[in-house]
Amino acid sequence: MSQPITRINPPQLFDSTANHHSQGSVVEAGKLAFFSGQVAWSPTQPAAPASLADQARMVTANLQVCLDSVGATRDDIVMARIYIVDLSPDRLEEAFPALGEFFGSTHPSLTGIGVQALAGPDLQIEIEMVVRVP
Repeated sequence: MSQPITRINPPQLFDSTANHHSQGSVVEAGKLAFFSGQVAWSPTQPAAPASLADQARMVTANLQVCLDSVGATRDDIVMARIYIVDLSPDRLEEAFPALGEFFGSTHPSLTGIGVQALAGPDLQIEIEMVVRVP
């Protein structure tokens, strides 16, 4: 039986649960998978969509493939880092529907990072994650 992930949200910190994440995650000893940053590329679609919203949907679909590859679910996500080119409240608002749908009520530890550029000139979002392997 796999051990659960305990989500930590000290009351002295900002309540991040409305934004689909927790301030901390505690994982019992076991196997972890570290997934490289996923971008809006796939074998059948090597060019990224033009909009950040469409890229976010494609990236979260790629994250689901990663989870499936180790038999994990979204509840097994320990930590995710989201990199967005030219991060601003408006850009975050554009990406948030796909991110909120993907992370839902799992509330992993999450960090959003604004960057100048990513690996390809058309890429606008990249997400890496650490996952507890059940």
